[in-house]
Amino acid sequence: QVQLVESGGGLVQPGGSLRLSCEASGFIFSNYQMGWYRQTPGKERELVAIITSAGVTKYADSRRFTISRDNAKNTVLLQMDNLGPEDTAVYYCNAHRVITMDSFWGQGIQVTVSS
Repeated sequence: QVQLVESGGGLVQPGGSLRLSCEASGFIFSNYQMGWYRQTPGKERELVAIITSAGVTKYADSRRFTISRDNAKNTVLLQMDNLGPEDTAVYYCNAHRVITMDSFWGQGIQVTVSS
């Protein structure tokens, strides 16, 4: 059974930092591109960052966010710094295998940036 379990969200003040974690199980983690996406009410889900199975990264905003993965722990992290109210959203972990187009999603975790 595939599971992606996000943790680390919550309330943070503007300018603060959070680190999201996604623990994966039920598939061969190292074969999958991992990513973080976010969604706000009324808007489409958007890319935050992805990291390929080879460790190549892609960001919507690389100045403030850093994605990393630990294949030994089946975990992908998202370090978010200098957060602003515009970063308030539900953040989703994604696993995607390019060859087969398999794609899995976590349940999402709320991040709220507010004073």
